[in-house]
Amino acid sequence: MDISNILALLGGLALFLHGMKMMGDGLEAAAGNRMKTILEKLTANRFLGIAVGAGITAAIQSSSATTVMVVGFVNSRLMTLSQAVWIIMGANIGTTITGQLIALDIGLIAPLIAFIGVAVMTFIKGEKSYHYGAIIAGLGILFVGMGMMSDAMIPLRESETFIQLMTRFSNPLIGLLVGALFTAVIQSSSASVGILQSLAASGVIGLSSSVYILFGQNIGTCITAVLASIGTSRNAKRTTLLHLMFNVIGSALFIGICLFTPFTSFMESLTANPKAQIANVHTVFNITTTLILLPFGNVLVRIAQKILPDKGIVEDGEYKLLYVQSLPHAGERNIGWSALSIAQLHKEVQRMLSMAVKNVVLSFEAVEQNSTKKMSVIKDTEEYLDYLNAEISKYISQQFTQEMSYEDSEILNGYFKMIGNLERIGDHALNIAEYAEHVKEKDLTFSDIALSEIATMKQLCLNTLQLLVPQKGKDSVRILEQVSKYEQQIDDTDELFRQNQVERMKKGICKAETSILYSEMLTDFERIGDHALNIAELYTQMGSQIALE
Repeated sequence: MDISNILALLGGLALFLHGMKMMGDGLEAAAGNRMKTILEKLTANRFLGIAVGAGITAAIQSSSATTVMVVGFVNSRLMTLSQAVWIIMGANIGTTITGQLIALDIGLIAPLIAFIGVAVMTFIKGEKSYHYGAIIAGLGILFVGMGMMSDAMIPLRESETFIQLMTRFSNPLIGLLVGALFTAVIQSSSASVGILQSLAASGVIGLSSSVYILFGQNIGTCITAVLASIGTSRNAKRTTLLHLMFNVIGSALFIGICLFTPFTSFMESLTANPKAQIANVHTVFNITTTLILLPFGNVLVRIAQKILPDKGIVEDGEYKLLYVQSLPHAGERNIGWSALSIAQLHKEVQRMLSMAVKNVVLSFEAVEQNSTKKMSVIKDTEEYLDYLNAEISKYISQQFTQEMSYEDSEILNGYFKMIGNLERIGDHALNIAEYAEHVKEKDLTFSDIALSEIATMKQLCLNTLQLLVPQKGKDSVRILEQVSKYEQQIDDTDELFRQNQVERMKKGICKAETSILYSEMLTDFERIGDHALNIAELYTQMGSQIALE
């Protein structure tokens, strides 16, 4: 094997990996947040979870990418560990599609497929068309690279040294280690299986030796998820452990089958195509392992929890982002990262909304009860809202510097404006609480009529803000209609209560100092309604259902 063959091999591997990346990036851009929605909604049922995991992995040609995406969802509390186990099982089945495609041996038309994809990207206008063209072009480039690798390996059939090296892989342990290490280095089981198929097609390795390398490749693919789980939550690490357990158990099982049954000979008898033989073993391995472990999915979850128990760390009361994680660097952005980032952002903003609603209710109650007992809680929550506003703003600003679809940029812009409105609602709640504090300090009192009106204000604010909490079955237009009605009711109530206040002042029922405080409270009450309406309008402008799911 001379230098030209080595260069051709490296060039083929480069094209293969680049083709896979083009396909994945094209799907990421075309699918957008639908990928997150599919994963999140269809994982309650184990069979649907497996089907979704298999389908997405077959589309993006990478079980590692799917697993990393699931690790991110679990880490952000968007998916439970029990849901993740089914996706992982499905991902291991879906990853076998690459080998089956390679076994079809469509290398002759691979340049045509690549040309069609590039033509779509170049000559058909539209963002969606460009992404679909990238998927097609990536598939063609993948097969061109596969063909280059296969051709470059043909001279190895004449190398006695290489043939002797290949015979050592008939030792299960050596084959397993080589397969695991090689896949861990290139971080793609699809690519490593493709290279193994090229070796087999070149006649330098038989199925009896390649099966053990294949089993090792299934273990080595876990390294990507392991790296992704560094610095994540306990459950995210358990997700990675589930992936590793699946492949280790499957490998141990099939090594035994290969050693003590004529399994390899049987698979060879089904087809004379070496590429198809490896692809078929890969498919049988993952489907069989899934069927065996399917009844024990929850058992695997419990084992993972035993191996990685909770640390029992008590929250220290410090402010922190609960769902949003740091933005990945360019080279670390796996499939689904934008969907994951927006999903994390959605959870964090909804958490901020809940805190703002809580403070509004507590503030009105402080006035009603003429009590300042909850004042420290209200002030602390307001400071937390300020912190969240600042930190989420920084995160969104970082996101804006990244390449993304128009739809995603609209969602980010909507959330950026939304947190500003939530922070202002928090300010108005604090203002109301401070009126209660002033009344208490000055030993003032509100009349029974005024207290009745304050109770009405509280209920109207609560009814309006609760409409902004995610509700299934209601789209953004419907919520905007309902919030608009409540906001108008708040405006009308504000005007009515101001008139009532004037009447009380004329009758001498209301003191000047309490009258001023009451008037300021009405202003805050009316402004809360305005900010709620702004948020409802943003839901419709964001052009996505993600805010309401």
